[in-house]
Amino acid sequence: MRRSDQRRAAVFALYQEEVTRRPTAEALADAAPFTRELVEGVEAHRGELDSEIADLAQGWELARIAALEKSILRVALFELWHRDDVPDEVAIDEAVSLAKRYCGADAPGFVNGILGTAARAKAG
Repeated sequence: MRRSDQRRAAVFALYQEEVTRRPTAEALADAAPFTRELVEGVEAHRGELDSEIADLAQGWELARIAALEKSILRVALFELWHRDDVPDEVAIDEAVSLAKRYCGADAPGFVNGILGTAARAKAG
């Protein structure tokens, strides 16, 4: 299974957990290792990821950001900050691709803006 597919699986496991309160362990029962690593990493760092999203999403309260967009942002930020094996550009491109495919028309630009700012701050 490609990493892109595993990323999508991680995003949807986190999304389902947020929307339905279904434990991610159920969604991860047959998940590939990279999917597990992403979900477990996001869960371990959710507070710091959400704090960063809230700081970067100027004019948006975290509660107003759609659950799927939040899940995409959480996975991508986790990769930016905690996965040295994933280039920043890949994490951002994958997140924007997911937003284009599964979210509203404004989501890709929103996701790109937040992640681009985060990547610049990391490099800075």
